[in-house]
Amino acid sequence: MSGIIGIYSEDQMHISRIIYYGLYALQHRGQESAGIAINNYGYIDYHKDLGLAHEVFNDQLLDRLMGNIGIGHVRYSDIEEVTAINAEPLVVGYKQGALALAYDGSLANLKDIREDMEDKGVIFQTSIDTEVFANLIAKYHKDDIEQAIIDAIRDAKGSYALVLMTNDRLIGVRDPYGLKPLCIGRLGNDYILVSETCALDTIGAEYVRDVEPGEMVVVMDGEMRSIRARKAKKKNICLFEIIYFARPDSKLDGKSIYLLRRKAGRNLAKECPANGDIVISAPDSGTVAAIGYAEESGIPYDEGLIKNRYVGRTFVQPTRELQERGVRIKLNVLKENVEGRKVIVVDDSIVRGTTMKRTVDMLKGAGAEEVHVRISAPPVKYPCHLGMHTPNRETLIAANRTVEEIRDIIGADSLCFLSLEGLLDAAGGEEIYCAGCFSGKYPIEVEK
Repeated sequence: MSGIIGIYSEDQMHISRIIYYGLYALQHRGQESAGIAINNYGYIDYHKDLGLAHEVFNDQLLDRLMGNIGIGHVRYSDIEEVTAINAEPLVVGYKQGALALAYDGSLANLKDIREDMEDKGVIFQTSIDTEVFANLIAKYHKDDIEQAIIDAIRDAKGSYALVLMTNDRLIGVRDPYGLKPLCIGRLGNDYILVSETCALDTIGAEYVRDVEPGEMVVVMDGEMRSIRARKAKKKNICLFEIIYFARPDSKLDGKSIYLLRRKAGRNLAKECPANGDIVISAPDSGTVAAIGYAEESGIPYDEGLIKNRYVGRTFVQPTRELQERGVRIKLNVLKENVEGRKVIVVDDSIVRGTTMKRTVDMLKGAGAEEVHVRISAPPVKYPCHLGMHTPNRETLIAANRTVEEIRDIIGADSLCFLSLEGLLDAAGGEEIYCAGCFSGKYPIEVEK
């Protein structure tokens, strides 16, 4: 999963700072690397490296990156990809000029496309899907970059939100299922393409609309055009975006993430009541659902776990050792609030189970009389290969276990998950969501 942003300005030459603040707002979408590429009158300059946005960039670098078109990227990845060479944006040169790409998603047919290209002599410098896109575009590009992108994405199967920059235009593309988010904003006369609306708020931009599934938008000469790049399929917005990854102050396809999570918490209280003295959240992604649970149940909400704000998300750590180490420094118990009390702890999901087991242990170690775990989503039983990169099925705690078996492993006094129907109801009751990680039914077949 990644966060992407692109800006086209008619007037400004210092958009790198705007992109930087946008990446800051998208930092929750990836903490491994950050990068910015800027077009300065046909010359693309860029900087990218491992680290958070504020670690990768300083004033001198941002002053150097001058230009009126730019894209930025933050990412996380699997362990084999933890290298600076895989940081984005990807900047490539070919016979038709220079191109910069920033990508969020995952190609379901990546292996087949890459092997076919390698058999034909193409040499890859990275292991990222983005380089496959770049080579597809180069393959089809004759005189029309827009047609080349359309041809390229017709070969690509999977999830993608893609922003591209040439020497004269900014282009954004969203996959035909709408699996990955991408929206359009305006800052004065400037156009912005970005993963989440929270970044628009951060930089003072106005939300215009979401890019439609299968749509390509092109910003050139200060104007934006819409092109139907792929025929839209039945919309399949990723449910895991809603319950976990997206910031609560964002809107996804016009729907408030905050209100969706709050209603999920209310539905959870209806489906999974518990006898408790206090409702607490597993911060931060479980907080809004915990508030909803407390409202519906009438049990007071309070703080019980204090989060170290300088620790990234532990579920996305690529190995169990790193994840467990992250849990140990991520949370601390507010003993004054939990000692001698029956605690209901609400979280958005249980993936491997490591974080929740440690959380329950800490709460009981701080004197909680009982710990009742409530999850505002169904059990995650299947891996996602369409952009979330959840672990292999054998590492998912719910893959082959009953709820009671999971409860015993994490050490809780009780455990209950929100039903898929309850989650979909919270999301508006429409059949427009991908629930593959819960049901095993994906909109796109993934290569084995």
